[in-house]
Amino acid sequence: MARLRQQLTDWGNELGFQQVGVTNIELNEHGERLQEWLKQGYHGSMHYMADHGDMRWKPDALLPGTLRVISVRMDYLAPHIDLISQLRNPDRAYVSRYALGRDYHKLIRKRLTQLGQKLATEVEQLGFRAFVDSAPILERALANKAGLGWIGKNTMLINRQAGSYFFLGELLTNLPLPMDAPYQQDHCGRCTACLEICPTQAFVGPHVLDARRCISYLTIELDGPIPVELRKGMGNRIFGCDDCQIGCPWNRFSKPTTETDFTPRHQLDKATLLELFQWDEHTFLQKTEGMPIRRTGYENWQRNIAVALGNAPASLDVVAALEHKRPQVSALVQQHIDWALAQQSG
Repeated sequence: MARLRQQLTDWGNELGFQQVGVTNIELNEHGERLQEWLKQGYHGSMHYMADHGDMRWKPDALLPGTLRVISVRMDYLAPHIDLISQLRNPDRAYVSRYALGRDYHKLIRKRLTQLGQKLATEVEQLGFRAFVDSAPILERALANKAGLGWIGKNTMLINRQAGSYFFLGELLTNLPLPMDAPYQQDHCGRCTACLEICPTQAFVGPHVLDARRCISYLTIELDGPIPVELRKGMGNRIFGCDDCQIGCPWNRFSKPTTETDFTPRHQLDKATLLELFQWDEHTFLQKTEGMPIRRTGYENWQRNIAVALGNAPASLDVVAALEHKRPQVSALVQQHIDWALAQQSG
C-alpha cells in the first residue's frame, strides 16, 4: 500500500495534477457546518445544496464500500493573464478566470478516471468513481483533510505554494491506502483582505459566505431579476467574480497552468461589453460551446451584460446599444436594460 501511495503521486503528476492527497471519509464536523449554513438560508435558490440528505458528508453513500478519497488539484490560471486591467476598465467585460477556457469538468474527470484505471492495473477488484464539482460532496473539506491546503476566510481552499487558482477533483475508492496528514494550520492570520474587497459585502464573517450577495451566485446561479441594491456592486463582472482571490496575498504564489485547454477562447479576457452584448443566441451558443460560461444561459448572459453597461461610463454608444436591444429581448432582460438606461441618463 505504501508503494501504491507513492505511485499515485507519480501518476497524478504525469496526468497534470499538481498535488495528490489521500484521506478517509469522516466529514461529520463539516456536515454540521453545512447544515447550519443552510439553516441561515445563505444558499439562496441553490436548492440542490439542501438535497440528498447527509450524502454530502458521507462519501460512502455515493459509492458504497468507499474507504478512502483521493483528492487532487490542478492549476487553471492561464499564463500572461492580467487579472486587474480588465476590472479597472469599466467598458470591458470581466469573466472569472476559471471560465475563460474549456470546461474543466470533462478534462479533470477524464484524468481522474485514468488515474483510477492505473490503480486498477495493480489491484484486483478495485472500486472507484471520479467526481469533479458534479456531485453532492464536500470537496474543499476533503482536500483540506487530504493535506492540499486550508480553507481560508473567503471559503476557498488555499495552498501556501500555489494560492487558490486551482480546480479540485476526487476519486472515491475501496482501497485502504495510507492517508496524508490533514492541513491543520490556518495561515490567514489577521488578514481580512478578502472580506473587505468583496464588492457586494457577501461575507457575513470569516469563513461564512452569504451566497445570495455573491456576484458568482448572482451572475451564474440566480434565475430572475438581480436585486437592485446589488447591481452597482457588480461593476463590469458578467460571469463570476475573482475579487476575494485577487485580494488574497497568498495568490502571489499562484502558478500558471500548463494546460492549453485553459487558454482563453475568443479573446474573452479582453472583450468589451458592447461587443458581447451584440451576440445573438446562436452566436452565444456557438462561442461558448464546451465552456463553463454556457451554464448561465443566453437570457442571463444578456441580463448580466445589461447591468454591466448600466455601470459603464455614460456613453451615447451604450445608450444606443441598450435601446436597440430592448425590443428583441425577454421581459426579464428589458427590466435590467431599463435600469441600465436610468443609470446612463443619471
